[in-house]
Amino acid sequence: MQGRMNSQRAISNSVLTGALIGLLAFGGCQSDQVAETDYSHQLGPGECALKLVDSANWPDVAYAWRERGKALDNSLDQSIKWFGAPSSERPYPHFTVSTHEQAAASVVAFKDLIASSGTESDFVASLNQMFDCYQTVGYNGKGVVLFTGYYAPEFPASRERSEKFQYPLYKRPADLATDPVNGDPLGRRLSDGTTTPWPSRAELERTMPFTGTELVWLGSALDVYIIQVNGSAKLRMPDGKAMYVGYAGKTDGAYVGLGDSLVSEGIIKETELGLPAIRAYYQKDPRKIQELISRNNCYVFFTEYDGLNWPAGSLGVRVTDRETLATDKKVYPPGGVVLVDTQGISVNNSKTTFRRFMLDQDTGGAIRAPGRADIFMGVGSGAEILAGSQYAEGTLYYFFLKPEYVSQYPLPKKVDSKKGKEKKLLEPVA
Repeated sequence: MQGRMNSQRAISNSVLTGALIGLLAFGGCQSDQVAETDYSHQLGPGECALKLVDSANWPDVAYAWRERGKALDNSLDQSIKWFGAPSSERPYPHFTVSTHEQAAASVVAFKDLIASSGTESDFVASLNQMFDCYQTVGYNGKGVVLFTGYYAPEFPASRERSEKFQYPLYKRPADLATDPVNGDPLGRRLSDGTTTPWPSRAELERTMPFTGTELVWLGSALDVYIIQVNGSAKLRMPDGKAMYVGYAGKTDGAYVGLGDSLVSEGIIKETELGLPAIRAYYQKDPRKIQELISRNNCYVFFTEYDGLNWPAGSLGVRVTDRETLATDKKVYPPGGVVLVDTQGISVNNSKTTFRRFMLDQDTGGAIRAPGRADIFMGVGSGAEILAGSQYAEGTLYYFFLKPEYVSQYPLPKKVDSKKGKEKKLLEPVA
């Protein structure tokens, strides 16, 4: 799913999967929103995205405690599950900020702290005693991050092609090469083991090299594209059953937002941009929309998910409404506890303070560099509205257990009922 990239009119991309790309959402635009800024500004070689915050400059953790979500405990469990998988060790240590053991213990300790703190003051005192706090450098070195929203859409679909459903989502091709550590696309793997860049979207759709690998069929090319941008979807089959699909990889082409293209072409005004306007224009001129979609050379592939593990983020575990954050995993440590401090939008479309503890469990194709982050808003039409309206600057904090407390908070063990022995948590479904 994707929020906007570095412009109000872009449509960005985040995953919900066990590989690594991101989720996404279409953003509605408002004239009083943040001016266009280079939120995608990259870090310099060897530069860390996080800086230690002294105790006098900690964020308002008491406010975040009071506003903690009902599903925060479940979201913590999802990160604990991920830290129990061997693959979670790959991104660590994260600079000098945290080791894998420390990052895992931080989530376990935070969960325990939430459960054991009888009062706000107990929680704040214990958090300050046991944890170190790190703030992002943001896009400008001063901690500023653009927060957008993403969601998981719902669409009618069919496992079989029919007159009503003629537009496919494809399975991951066997020759799609990705980085074994971070899942980034490397190109198309050739028979001799080398890689070459994938053709453009327009060329892929002209030559149709993925014929025979269709996963499911949708009712329009725009439906397919929205799912590609969001990285995940709940699909309603003709028999009433649900099918859950999620990201399984992408080509190495550059991402270009459909919203940017529509505005630059003068088709939709920036102040009127949103998914309803895009859908309305698609009904009027589907060929033009398809032409603009073809400018986005990031082509996404899918796999079917068990509904119990859906929607899943880039860590392969289930993401949680307003408790999961998507960031660039090249610059931020995955799986940990964060505090997001920005403005949000309420259900009646009024601005409100959004200062919440969350878990960094996802990433995105357009969520790149320390100046961008995406808040997962949920599933369906209501979440679509919230995701499309989320567009505000703020800042971001990470919390890591101090080294002297790490040994007290090991990862939980899972009992193997067949053998009656303890073992580490299972690898997440990818």
